[in-house]
Amino acid sequence: MVHFVGAGCGAADLITVRGARLLSEADVVNPELLKGTKEGCEIHDSARMTLPQVLGVMERAEEEKKTTVRLHTGDPSLYGAIREQMDRLEAMGIAYDVCPGVSSFNGAAASLGAELTLPEVSQTV
Repeated sequence: MVHFVGAGCGAADLITVRGARLLSEADVVNPELLKGTKEGCEIHDSARMTLPQVLGVMERAEEEKKTTVRLHTGDPSLYGAIREQMDRLEAMGIAYDVCPGVSSFNGAAASLGAELTLPEVSQTV
């Protein structure tokens, strides 16, 4: 199983509880938030890998019945380029899910002390 996990928006402690749990159970992961991984976990720096290399690691891990966490900064559904990975995993018959992360728009609002919706001004983002 491959889990796409949002790693938070610039601070390691902004990962969700679910994301941290998945990370602690992973057998294979890329290097963000390494302090949360279990002993013996394979670490892969995907920033230096091509898409075929990343998918090859996922495929091998799946063949070995390992759990893979594919960390993405922020929320993987925003600027995460996960669609092409999900499409390829589907073609290979590999199951996956997505664990949302704290998105950069939330981090920016928090840093600015801003509220994104205001009564009688805006109720949508």
